[in-house]
Amino acid sequence: MTITGWFIFFLVIQVVHFLGTWKLYVKAGRQAWEALIPIYNAVILMKIINRPWWWVILLFIPIVNLMMFPIVWVETIRSFGRTSTLDSFLVILTLGLYIFYINYALDVTYRAERDLQPQTAAGEWVSSIVFAIIAATIVHTYVMQPYTIPTSSLEKTLLVGDFLFVSKFHYGARIPMTTVALPMVHDTIPFIKSKSYLAEDDATKYNSSWKNKTQLPYLRIPGFQKIKRNDIVVFSWPVDTVERFYQTPNRLIKKPIDKKSNYVKRCVGIPGDSLSIIDGYIYINGKQTVLPDRAKPQYRFTVNTDGQSLSPTILTKRYNIREFGRFGDGYEMFMTDKEAAMLAKNPMVKSIVKQTMEKGSLDPSIFPQVNSLGWNRDNMGPIYIPEQGKTVELTKETLPFYKRIITEYENNSLIVNGDEILINGKEANSYTFKQNYYWMMGDNRHNSEDSRFWGFVPFDHVVGKPVFIWFSWDANATGIMNKIRWNRLFTTVGGDGEPVSYLPWFIGAMLIWRGFVYYRKKKQA
Repeated sequence: MTITGWFIFFLVIQVVHFLGTWKLYVKAGRQAWEALIPIYNAVILMKIINRPWWWVILLFIPIVNLMMFPIVWVETIRSFGRTSTLDSFLVILTLGLYIFYINYALDVTYRAERDLQPQTAAGEWVSSIVFAIIAATIVHTYVMQPYTIPTSSLEKTLLVGDFLFVSKFHYGARIPMTTVALPMVHDTIPFIKSKSYLAEDDATKYNSSWKNKTQLPYLRIPGFQKIKRNDIVVFSWPVDTVERFYQTPNRLIKKPIDKKSNYVKRCVGIPGDSLSIIDGYIYINGKQTVLPDRAKPQYRFTVNTDGQSLSPTILTKRYNIREFGRFGDGYEMFMTDKEAAMLAKNPMVKSIVKQTMEKGSLDPSIFPQVNSLGWNRDNMGPIYIPEQGKTVELTKETLPFYKRIITEYENNSLIVNGDEILINGKEANSYTFKQNYYWMMGDNRHNSEDSRFWGFVPFDHVVGKPVFIWFSWDANATGIMNKIRWNRLFTTVGGDGEPVSYLPWFIGAMLIWRGFVYYRKKKQA
């Protein structure tokens, strides 16, 4: 739905609210017209039901407002004497329309001094749980989101089993676009494996003209930091069109942006950069990228040991090699160049060969999937990373790089007729980008599904910045105490040098806080 459409919808809601409540406003000592003025009517309603003015803000926060509306409906009818459980059920089941019946059919009396406390223990529990969920949803959606590392694409920097806090405010929190969804879950309801949101996702709508009529337009709260080159970023996977968790497997769908699967990669190219990959190394604007201390790019190596076995413990502890498996007379390992050089000194190792694809050796899966380029995962480019407001020339040769941007990310129609390119029905020989784009890659270069295979990440797909590892779990270790990676608990994601655990400081702060609470209670007693 467009901004105009949502504005009209908002005005209709105001008219419905006026028609259903104006008599109640009058009985509460207000003027009838006060039920009609947008936003002002909500402020007055909070006064009528004796609730704080800031509840009005919650009514306009997407997702949170879906929980607030039923609360306000119930509070409204209780302010006019309808306090039974049946009344509460009716106003919720009718989506607030039960208030029309109270407004016109019943002779109710306004209770200005009603008791606002829950009348039963169960009611108190429900009230506490609901507002705890609301508070958690606000934090989860707009401030900080927990995230788990599921794959080894950023191995050595972020490990499988790391539990992160992802900041939404660094780059600016993205306002939820899916209007009807369960709070604090992503695209799937846990355990029952069904969709967690309402949206059109039929396979027949999977085309460039597809639009979800219930979606809010893309909006983002201003952030205080721009995405910098080599930042680790969480984003919505742009090409996520596979329904993997619902009841019907392997069905192509069109997911809303904010319900696409979340990926975490390193941003190796920012808007305006010219990026090349030469023999597995990244070059930006002709210069090889210098990565941060904690970034340890890995590659696939074949290690020949003439059939001799290397101790897994030694590989893990001495050489810090976590991904390996037997292969012919030796092993296939994922490791850094430095680790490979160290391992080469082991007397059991006869040779080590880095599995880099040569320049010109075609991999047809590499973006933009043009075979004549002869690109592969280790040798590709140069490729221009689009910048908002910049214009590029459009030809049959350049179009494959920007086709998805034009059609999917920036919602234009595109027709190619021979050498003629039509955008929105008009002939075009250039295109100006409407937003910034980024190039995301995993540090585990030969075991990462990233921009090399599906292209650019639009800024409207950016979720946030990982800032903190609060827990880390090694599923392959033996024993509960060994499964917990104690040295990674309460460490920062960014920064220079080796990560430092702040767990002792956290425990110390908790002990001080508990001591303060105990002392205060004892003093008050």
